[in-house]
Amino acid sequence: MNILFTFEPKPTIQQGLQEQNPQHDFVFQKGQKPTTSTDVWVTYGEDVKESDLDEKHNLKWISVASAGIEKMPLEKLSEKGIVVTNARGIHKTPMAESILGHILALYRNLPAIYQLTVEKEWRRPKGSRELKGSKAVIIGPGAIGEEVARLLSAFGVTVVGCNRSGREVDSAHKTVPFQNLVEELEDADIVLSLLPSTADTKHALTKSHFKAMKANPIFMNFGRGDVADEAVLVEALENGWIRHAVLDVFEIEPLPKESPLWSQDNVTISPHVSSHSDYYVERALEIFSRNLIKWEQGESDLENQVDLKLGY
Repeated sequence: MNILFTFEPKPTIQQGLQEQNPQHDFVFQKGQKPTTSTDVWVTYGEDVKESDLDEKHNLKWISVASAGIEKMPLEKLSEKGIVVTNARGIHKTPMAESILGHILALYRNLPAIYQLTVEKEWRRPKGSRELKGSKAVIIGPGAIGEEVARLLSAFGVTVVGCNRSGREVDSAHKTVPFQNLVEELEDADIVLSLLPSTADTKHALTKSHFKAMKANPIFMNFGRGDVADEAVLVEALENGWIRHAVLDVFEIEPLPKESPLWSQDNVTISPHVSSHSDYYVERALEIFSRNLIKWEQGESDLENQVDLKLGY
């Protein structure tokens, strides 16, 4: 088979793949487009365009080395019968650590302490709280949400999961369907969205959801930026419906300089870096390698195979 990588892993990783799979021809070339001889395309996903799929080709499988596929031409891929897999699950360790780090920083008032260090001022800032006894609502908990729930539970936090079906979530004390979300928000101290970007999730969190947050919680978005309209989010911050927002994702990235989010003093802007890790590519290619074995054997149950109609 001809396998095209349109990103370039470390030379040692490239060498390892070639040595382990001498029966296949590998091309590692950023910016390269699939040719009529390409059977498998390994990509981060953003370079897959509808025009790439119009030509006659042998392309049968696209392995995406990231979780998000919302920028890919899913309808065209489905029409062509091309199998798509992603790297869902590889982010759970770095993202859970990032999320927990932000929560602890805000609860223990670390930003104020850091600022006092810069100012060389010996003063004890007020506002530190204990995480134990808090309630967290995790919206869209997959592998990342389950890991966050496990870590928060160890700190004595009551964790409520919220998903489309109400399916039980590991380490959550209970799980509710999305239609029951509002009542869980009323006494939530932490609200974390990990929703993907689909037609169903766009602006799924409305003004009524934020107004229901009577406990004035920390709101965190580490899924996709279009889960809430930016204007609604700014209104929630200005009206005190939420105490603080920690945002790793945005409707438009990079976040435009004219965005009012930059001027809010109760916002932490993280430039979509929570999943970064030295092990990112290594973990993604472990999934690819396992799937390659299955693909060679004609198995149809590939790991992390995407439902192109649902978008995840």
